[in-house]
Amino acid sequence: MSCPLIANLDTVRVTRLDSCGRPVCGEDNGFVFDCLASIAMNANVDDGDDVSYKAANGRQCGFKKGCPTFNGYDLEVNFFSVSPEFLEITTGNPVVFGFDGKPIGYDDCSVQCRTGFALEFWAEALGEDVCQTAGTGGAWLYYLLPWVTNGLLGDLEIGSEAVTLQLTGATRTGGGWGVGPYDVMPIDAAGTGGKILTPLGSNCHRRYFLTSVPPPAPVCDYVPVLCA
Repeated sequence: MSCPLIANLDTVRVTRLDSCGRPVCGEDNGFVFDCLASIAMNANVDDGDDVSYKAANGRQCGFKKGCPTFNGYDLEVNFFSVSPEFLEITTGNPVVFGFDGKPIGYDDCSVQCRTGFALEFWAEALGEDVCQTAGTGGAWLYYLLPWVTNGLLGDLEIGSEAVTLQLTGATRTGGGWGVGPYDVMPIDAAGTGGKILTPLGSNCHRRYFLTSVPPPAPVCDYVPVLCA
């Protein structure tokens, strides 16, 4: 494997999931955009309890370090574009439609803890051997968080400065993403794009890998999720 360097965050795709963490197929269940500032994945870890064995004279006879438990990632997505479609998929709150049936706004109602979404994003990969590995089309580091829940739009202040919105959420394990509904990695020596070859384990929160399959074009609109 090559040793790529992570460059700029490129494109993000979110996919609507059902209450069991499975992709919802059909129209208006995906969204692709690139107008965002950053994605932070902060590890949520329970440090566990240390055990100390002390004699009556105060001497420590033994010590066992607590075993940390990894609970997942607390997600922060900082973005600029006010896209009702993106907010509807990630938070589960309703879109406001115009006279022509197109989304024009969004309602803040409640935290929809039973809804969920998958988050994929691509970052440009740099390195002397990237082109040797990926060919002439370039390479990206592909990240997948197959199940994110508790999507919530954060504080909002509108003034003279540029406005940045923040979406928070938390990853879960399990779910039914499987190999996913999209072509995101080469499946042969010719570089043919296909679905993920190996599904994530049932206790995994995130995956990333180097790929020569380019990200989808950002359209800032609903995109269909096609399931075979």
